[in-house]
Amino acid sequence: MTTVIRSVEEWTAYRGKLGKEKSLGFVPTMGGLHEGHCELVRRSQSENDLTAVSLFVNRTQFNNAADYDSYPADFAQDLAMLEALGVDAVFAPSYESMYPDSYRYMVSESSESLAMEGTQRPGHFDGVLTVVMKLLNLSGARRAYFGEKDYQQLQLVKGMVDAFFMPIEIVACETVRAFDGLALSSRNRRLSESGRAKAAEFPQILETAATLEQAVALLEEAGFQVEYVEEREGRRFGAVSLEGVRLIDNWAVDVTSSV
Repeated sequence: MTTVIRSVEEWTAYRGKLGKEKSLGFVPTMGGLHEGHCELVRRSQSENDLTAVSLFVNRTQFNNAADYDSYPADFAQDLAMLEALGVDAVFAPSYESMYPDSYRYMVSESSESLAMEGTQRPGHFDGVLTVVMKLLNLSGARRAYFGEKDYQQLQLVKGMVDAFFMPIEIVACETVRAFDGLALSSRNRRLSESGRAKAAEFPQILETAATLEQAVALLEEAGFQVEYVEEREGRRFGAVSLEGVRLIDNWAVDVTSSV
């Protein structure tokens, strides 16, 4: 049976009862769960004695209030999915419980967080790193699981854990994709039927375009609003909008063949 915990105090008491004999895997999420999240849970269950998942729509990482208000999380649906998976505990705190300081204190990274997503969404990674540090510290977990779809976020979390000597292993999990190659995302469900079909062209173009310039041109020709297409450390990253829905993705590439 899945234990549902609604406050930091309740979680601390629950975590204390677990002791240190059994390993705990932790999957932080904002809800709106899909098969990609399920794969993170399954990976944790295969590598740990117990698995906990957080459901917390983190207000501080949204630079657009409308995006926060429309985030497609459904607690009852998410909980049912996690119970079916056999998750041991769900941590679903309130904003007040997670931010008793009203976000006066935050974690900031001064270099890599300013590119790509950081350029398009000022302050986004301050909110991400702050809540992830809080969640990882509270979890007391041996391992935490993150998907590679949000690759920039993954690298920043790894860097934060190393910089602050946090005793937890960050486990990277491959991006889970739909049958047509689109990376699974909670926001995909906001696309119309025709928009969802069109969205599959985004990963195809991002992966196969010969150059960054060609990728941008092909995406714009296909009807996407392009925010960026960049290559860093052997990966090609892209962010586009379609029907007002923001999509991001990344692929490993041979940078010697691209501009």
